[in-house]
Amino acid sequence: MTLVKFQNIMSNEIAKRAFFSRPPEPPADVLISDPFRAIYIGNTSIFKVPFNWSFLNLTNPHIAIVGITGAGKSFLVKTFLRRASYIWNTNAIIIDWAGEYKRWVEQTRGKVVSLAKGDSLNLLDLSGMKPLDRTKQIMNSLDILTDISMYPEQKRLTEEAIEQAYTNTGFILYEAPPEGKEPPTLKEVISLLQENLTEGTYQYPAELENSIYRLRQFAREGEDYFSKKSTLDLGLLTKSGLVDMDLSGLPDDKFRALAALFILQTVKEKMRAEGWTETKGLRALVVLDEAWKVASDDKSDAITIVREARKYGFGLIVASQNPTDVNEAIFSNVGTTFILRIKFEKFMNYLQGSMGFSDFIRGEIGRFGVGEAAVKMDFTSAINFPQTFIIGKVSGEEPLYVYKLDLSDVLTQAELSAKLVQPEYQLEKEELRDKLIEYNMGGDILKEIFAAFDSNKEQLKSLDFIRLLKSSGVQGNDIVSFLKSLSIDDVIIIRIMSYTGGDNAQP
Repeated sequence: MTLVKFQNIMSNEIAKRAFFSRPPEPPADVLISDPFRAIYIGNTSIFKVPFNWSFLNLTNPHIAIVGITGAGKSFLVKTFLRRASYIWNTNAIIIDWAGEYKRWVEQTRGKVVSLAKGDSLNLLDLSGMKPLDRTKQIMNSLDILTDISMYPEQKRLTEEAIEQAYTNTGFILYEAPPEGKEPPTLKEVISLLQENLTEGTYQYPAELENSIYRLRQFAREGEDYFSKKSTLDLGLLTKSGLVDMDLSGLPDDKFRALAALFILQTVKEKMRAEGWTETKGLRALVVLDEAWKVASDDKSDAITIVREARKYGFGLIVASQNPTDVNEAIFSNVGTTFILRIKFEKFMNYLQGSMGFSDFIRGEIGRFGVGEAAVKMDFTSAINFPQTFIIGKVSGEEPLYVYKLDLSDVLTQAELSAKLVQPEYQLEKEELRDKLIEYNMGGDILKEIFAAFDSNKEQLKSLDFIRLLKSSGVQGNDIVSFLKSLSIDDVIIIRIMSYTGGDNAQP
């Protein structure tokens, strides 16, 4: 009797227990979408299921990508754009902060537009908007990029001058503009403010002077990229295949951010006018890469776009090495997030807090090699499976001229086995060239470096690479800065520098 009762109790308890937990991957039927309506990304790490990305069951088509230099971020972006063009004939505009994509776009026969080399965008272009709405967008951009919000009177004067410039040119503030009518320019807005100052009728001339000064920084001779008539039709560029908007030649980050905001605002309005239709696929993708000022501010159109989901007929891709440069609202609202290797605990804390993935996923991210990624998707309907899973490696067209910096010669066997440190860094040749130039390495040094890579099957051990730099006369501080730019741990940099003879440079 006692034995039967004991067996009853045990059977009841066992029946309540789940001996097999659901694996941290969505079911195969969610991952394997129609290959003619989805983009193949790679196979999952546990069951090796092919993952085909589609936006049809997601909250929106917008994407965030984060990962340190060399983890595969730009490779993922390029693969995604190329495959989207195959699947949906998708156009793409890359808002290229540092000119990173320029040569790739040229190689793929896309169009490169350099604002610093003759092209201009009139900040007051309307793109079909009512002048009053465009005025609000311009003021929003100035709010983000300048201190105008701290000076309400200067803000009022600037806003009124923009509205007056439209009115003087024959536009009606509350009506859509007639076709073919040329809008005013920022220089005309400045002239209106200057007239008020010259007349001397305004009670606070200092407010006028400061308003003029704030706008004039975008209208100086040789730097008037946004204060004269446009040479570019952004509406046309959204239908021109692959386009790289190269911002690297603009004077500073303020100019680059203004250009990025203007492009986002214009594309948004063009797409909004056409409307969203799922059957058309993605008509356009806009890539915002390392544009921290644009991706971080609550007032940015990047935030508005991801929050308003499917209203716009394009997908926004926000990519960054530093996730804290990206507003948390983006991670909370994009339909898909790709997380490649992340270095710092504070970055991991930020991402886990924003997206709520498990400690298991967190541990895997810290051990990722090149191309491995965690993927989080937000679905439109309730689900009973994990939203975050791991891709063994992003699979795509191999980029041209990839060089590998191999750190295995300075890592212990324990570090290699536990994947505590990234063992190699992959950089395209032009990306490596740009980074080396940034840290005062050029001319004959570059030729010698590339010759060494080429003679060794495009790969160099870290100690051989650093010895080559030192023998070419590169300063220790520049070497350390370069290694830090790759997000190599300080302890590894110290080890590399000491193994190659050491100097006074410190990480």
